[in-house]
Amino acid sequence: MSEVAASAPVGVDEPVGKKGRGKRKFSFPSAFTILFAVTIIAALCTYFVPAGQYSKLLYDSDTGMLQMTAPSGEVVELDATQETLDELGVKIDIDQFTSGAITKAVSIPGTYESLPQNPFPFTDIPYAMVYGVIDGIDVMVFILCLGGLIGAVKATGAFESGLTALTRKTKGREFLLVFGVSCFMIFGGTMCGLEEEAVAFYPILAPVFIALGYDSIVTVGAIFMASSVGTTFSTVNPFSAVIASNAAGTVFTEGLWVRLLGLIVASVVYLLYLHWYSKKVKANPEFGYAYEDSAKFNAMWKLEEDAGEKHVFTARKKIVLCIFVAAFIIMIVGVMSLGWWFPQMAAEFVTLAIAVMLIGGCGKQGIGESKMVEAFSAGASSLVPVALIIGLARGVNYVLNSGLISDTMLYSASNVVAGMSGPVFIIALLLIFFVLGFVVPSSSGLAVLSMPIFAPLADTVGIPRWIIVAAYQFGQYAMLYIAPTGLIMATLQMLDMKMSHWFRFVWPMMVFTLVFGAVLLSICTIVFAV
Repeated sequence: MSEVAASAPVGVDEPVGKKGRGKRKFSFPSAFTILFAVTIIAALCTYFVPAGQYSKLLYDSDTGMLQMTAPSGEVVELDATQETLDELGVKIDIDQFTSGAITKAVSIPGTYESLPQNPFPFTDIPYAMVYGVIDGIDVMVFILCLGGLIGAVKATGAFESGLTALTRKTKGREFLLVFGVSCFMIFGGTMCGLEEEAVAFYPILAPVFIALGYDSIVTVGAIFMASSVGTTFSTVNPFSAVIASNAAGTVFTEGLWVRLLGLIVASVVYLLYLHWYSKKVKANPEFGYAYEDSAKFNAMWKLEEDAGEKHVFTARKKIVLCIFVAAFIIMIVGVMSLGWWFPQMAAEFVTLAIAVMLIGGCGKQGIGESKMVEAFSAGASSLVPVALIIGLARGVNYVLNSGLISDTMLYSASNVVAGMSGPVFIIALLLIFFVLGFVVPSSSGLAVLSMPIFAPLADTVGIPRWIIVAAYQFGQYAMLYIAPTGLIMATLQMLDMKMSHWFRFVWPMMVFTLVFGAVLLSICTIVFAV
């Protein structure tokens, strides 16, 4: 549900003393408007930023050969051997290519070439937005299947009944649930990069947090921000720490304990911050940063408060709720242990939705097959705007890549830090990754593009390469707390929250991440200098 940018009529719900002024209150743009503006700015940059590209290297499993694509577009096939990589200056184990661990094109150091300017036509912006949607179709289908499962569960009344029972048991200890959810999300972030999958938790937890007296900020803070803290200080996350270490020519176990130390410190700081805010907003709802939209948020997510027979926690509802909770446990196990990706997760949600529809629709107390199908469809359709936001965000990257300026930014950044050393070098690199996080919001995408370029610089300044990996993690994710090209816009769209409200809450953690990261990395450059 996008936000309507209009103020209330004069004299209606206005503070005393402001009647009759006829002033319209500024309303922060919706997620769709922000992304459209960012896409236009990206297109505009292609007219002024010089074009250029690195040669790219990719393994073709069909031929068993490495394919090198030059900036001119010429493709050359090379033997998939370690000797080939050594000759190209790509300090990556050949097994990382042949095993499928690295599936995206890797930048080859020292191959950057300037190209003729390739401005992106403004008339093609709608195509870029559509292309982004097509490119993100796997994530979008996952979200729609999730919405269908939620709709089916909600139709059975299991949510309301379970919530009624939960609020009774947590009375007086409400923050324990927020704390537990946050710890789980931090763990998921550091272990497997729980990001897009976290969208699945809002529909079940938003009503719970409302019932416990919290607001939309706490909801996003316990889910998105907690998982982001975990991912920022990834320990064994295959999509961040592991793939970046592989692309940097090192192993993810190097520097693991430093990232673990950072994770512990950052988690404690964030949980204390979230507890402070939660305590304030529970004692006084008007303290909430999103209080002006609290009525709208509650209307979207608050469940009916009917203590009658409708909310009796029957065996049927308990089974349905167990299936719903199991869906997320199975999803996490699948991602971490079975190599699942969005198609498999979507299929799992569809399977469990069918089970819920059978349980909720059949029998004397069932609501019938047609109503269950309608509920599934309604649930899926309710998340269409969220799915579109994820696709539209990818359109921005398409514009930058089509205009041939993404590699130029990478090349310019490497030149900036080339003459630096020690703490100055690593702090500058941290800030560069902060900026690049906006341009390339994908953790694995930025890893394979930047690590082969920046990792060799570690050798020239006498520090281990794992420090570069840590700088990449801290810098990119500090940006992704707020970057419109990242996941946050889909989150705000789902909860109909203004970016200005979210920024007010998250900026202290963004500053903390950059400052703490800079201090930790600076110490490492001194202690581990070689």
